[in-house]
Amino acid sequence: MSFYINNTNPNRPGPINGNPMNGICEKVLIETTKVFDACVSQSTETGIVLPVTSFNPANPVQPLTFISATNQIGGQVTVTDIVIDRLEQTPNYANVTMTITIPLTVTYRDANGVIGTGSSSITVNKSTVLFVPQPSMAPIDIIATAAFSSQIGTFTAENTFTVTGCLQIVIKVTAVVDLLLPSYGYPVLPPCQACQNCTVCPGVGDLPLYPTATSGNTINITRV
Repeated sequence: MSFYINNTNPNRPGPINGNPMNGICEKVLIETTKVFDACVSQSTETGIVLPVTSFNPANPVQPLTFISATNQIGGQVTVTDIVIDRLEQTPNYANVTMTITIPLTVTYRDANGVIGTGSSSITVNKSTVLFVPQPSMAPIDIIATAAFSSQIGTFTAENTFTVTGCLQIVIKVTAVVDLLLPSYGYPVLPPCQACQNCTVCPGVGDLPLYPTATSGNTINITRV
């Protein structure tokens, strides 16, 4: 069983049926990343020069034949040189400029027909108008995620390709904040499907899944 397999317990995530106010039992304070604004940019980039390093296998026989270039799996997009230039007429908005560096994995075939991979990156400058809150104790972050894919490229110099590819970038204005949200309480976790005949572990099985708070009422304290 899971949240969605043969599970009709009302305390589970999923679509709301009926009055969404039914079952709300508390106001929960959570620490989370709030997104104040975001935008997406899609473009076709031409003439991108990709110097390649970290060949695998090492020392490929040149010239190389380009196969593809894509984001590195788990590669971190780096955002630098951020400038927030607030608009005079609407100070809560700003022209945000930045430099975004995207790591890539380049796949090629060498002169002996051996397929290999190498590392490279592209760097793009972006500028866009976004809602940027006024300064506060919670710092504002400008973050980005990106996807790049290319299957068009030529070997133009030693260890270097020139490629054309599709680039998509998502830019967000975020801050780590405390939010007060209505809550239905804790979910009821169903047993895993493979655990149909399992026994309860002594001690461990008696522990609640989540901490409980029987009282969240305010109290009045008289200061002397």
